Amino acid sequence: MFGFFKKDPVKALEKKYNDLMEKAMHVQRSGDLREYAKLIEESETIQVKIAELRKNGK
Repeated sequence: MFGFFKKDPVKALEKKYNDLMEKAMHVQRSGDLREYAKLIEESETIQVKIAELRKNGK
C-alpha cells in the first residue's frame, strides 16, 4: 500500500556514481592520477551494482 514511500536503490546508487565521477574529474584536472584511478575503480563497482539491480528488477 505504501510502496511509493520506499526509496529507489538504483536512483541512490546513480546519484553516488555521478558524484564520484564529478569528483574524479576534478581530481584528474588537479593532477592526482592515483586518486583519480581509485575513484574510477569505486565508480565502476557502483556501476556493476546498478546493473545487477536493474537485471534483478530492483
